[in-house]
Amino acid sequence: MNPQNTQSRAAIERYRSREALIGIVGLGYVGQPLALSFVEGGQRVLGFDINRRVVDLLNSGKSNIEHIDAGRMAQVRAAGFEATTDYARAAEVDCLIICVPTPLNRNREPDMSYIRSTMTSIEPHLRAGQLISLESTTFPGTIDDEILPVVRRRGLIPGETVFVAYSPEREDPGREDYTTRTIPKLLGGVTPACTEVGVSCYEAAIDTMVPVSSTKVAELAKLLENIQRAVNIGLVNEMKIVADRMGVDIHEVIDAAATKPFGFVAYHPGPGLGGHCIPIDPFYLTWKAREYGVNTRFIELAGEVNGAMPDFVLGKISRALNERRKAINGARILILGIAYKPDVDDLRESPSVIIMEKLRDLGADLAYSDPHIPVFPETREHHFTLSSTALNAETIQEFDCVVLATDHAGFDYGLIRAHADLIVDTRGRYRGGGLPNVVAA
Repeated sequence: MNPQNTQSRAAIERYRSREALIGIVGLGYVGQPLALSFVEGGQRVLGFDINRRVVDLLNSGKSNIEHIDAGRMAQVRAAGFEATTDYARAAEVDCLIICVPTPLNRNREPDMSYIRSTMTSIEPHLRAGQLISLESTTFPGTIDDEILPVVRRRGLIPGETVFVAYSPEREDPGREDYTTRTIPKLLGGVTPACTEVGVSCYEAAIDTMVPVSSTKVAELAKLLENIQRAVNIGLVNEMKIVADRMGVDIHEVIDAAATKPFGFVAYHPGPGLGGHCIPIDPFYLTWKAREYGVNTRFIELAGEVNGAMPDFVLGKISRALNERRKAINGARILILGIAYKPDVDDLRESPSVIIMEKLRDLGADLAYSDPHIPVFPETREHHFTLSSTALNAETIQEFDCVVLATDHAGFDYGLIRAHADLIVDTRGRYRGGGLPNVVAA
């Protein structure tokens, strides 16, 4: 850091003395936990969101996210946390940490609209001395393409009068062994001064900061984390298909391979990929790589395999019903679990919902049961007017087929096994039992 840069020295001192006001834009699955961690670390936080319902709920000391403890949110609110829809208040904060969605459009290309609309909203209120940190997962070069032009239009100079960094989120909703505070956090600044200011800001909320040499390194590292997982899940999903044809239990195979004490990491198959990161992030890199004349065939193949898993499950359901002289058309089918992974209330990119849509298109009479999602929420992509079905002996017996799509801990698997006429198990909960009413998928 240039010792003559009084702006950066003043910013660092404000963060380290806990005098700064932290601004967090986007109060969802990333923004809310981060706000909690900052307040609990002694910083004041002002949150921004366009959703009035979410803002009002947070200001009442409650959260719309299931795994965030209500008592914890109430304590943070009492400690001074505030949420607002008024982006003019961006002028009040010392930093703006942007935690907005970065989905794909219909052509499977990056959708930068949330980042762009956020920058449009805050641009008139940017001022000297602020830090702007992007957390949304995106392609390398996003800081250069989307953030820096806005900053420069305001007459601000990165590393001198304003500080710009990329620090990717690493949230895993519902996880208890690691928290926002204890997960090491990457940060790459546009300049060394930007990096130092960024690290000093996050130190109140994060135990271990990991500075890297540039924003592009941080952007690409985040993609690598998620692409590695997507590729390995694609591999094990393809292995599941092969093992199924061979009449071999893939879960037993994985358990056997996992006894090797080195060189093997166990990944588990399922009905497809879900969540905001793993199904989407690989396509950010494949899209950007084309600009450099590179075809990422390995990554794209994994995406094809994972994207085809709902159809594999659909085939299993169809054959299982056919053996009972029934068709999908008119069959009563219960989907167990519509969240994208166990024990959360998040259905973003959930393969369960894709399976439901495919079954609906074939004429199935659908219902679902999910203790974490009592009513199917309104979304831009998926539309079901359904509420969660309570599970008991009588309701389970009403269905021609029960599809275990997400294996929540709250399900009574013994009750389901005892009373379901047919179970299509995509998660391996009933493996190894030779049960006549269970089909592995």
